[in-house]
Amino acid sequence: MSESLDRTDRAILTLLQEDAQISFKEVADQVGLAPSTVYERVRRLRRLGALRGAHADVEPAAMGVNLQAMLLVELSLHRPETYADFRDSLAAQPEVLAWYEVAGRLDLMVHVGVRDTAHLQRLVLDGFTARPEVRRVETTLIFAWQRAPVLPDLVDGPAGTSSRQG
Repeated sequence: MSESLDRTDRAILTLLQEDAQISFKEVADQVGLAPSTVYERVRRLRRLGALRGAHADVEPAAMGVNLQAMLLVELSLHRPETYADFRDSLAAQPEVLAWYEVAGRLDLMVHVGVRDTAHLQRLVLDGFTARPEVRRVETTLIFAWQRAPVLPDLVDGPAGTSSRQG
């Protein structure tokens, strides 16, 4: 980000992560600003790309997602265009919940949500191993998962340390 965020900006982001439906008045009360100032700061945070959106946390089964897996993908060609084409193919598959480009033996980890094992098998065969740039796919079932609801504020260093010289 070209423009740095101050502690108040980060406090606003933390509050919005905890509850995306919190009112500007409630945020203002907690950070000690006027609601109109909070509104302007939130608009600026969106414009800067620091605040990318607000999302509902939905129970997967409510949407027919009864099985989740992590697909560990090794590509056969390691060129920028290969990665770009493969990422485009991931974006076109509704079962892809998230993907991570990683370092090491594997190239990508892809989190998918499917109806059942037959759906998973079709997805792996048709959406992954059939692609020419894919060398290998390893499938790992996910039995339980949880993500942190709030990103840690590490701008001033991790808890208990300081990134600033004294």
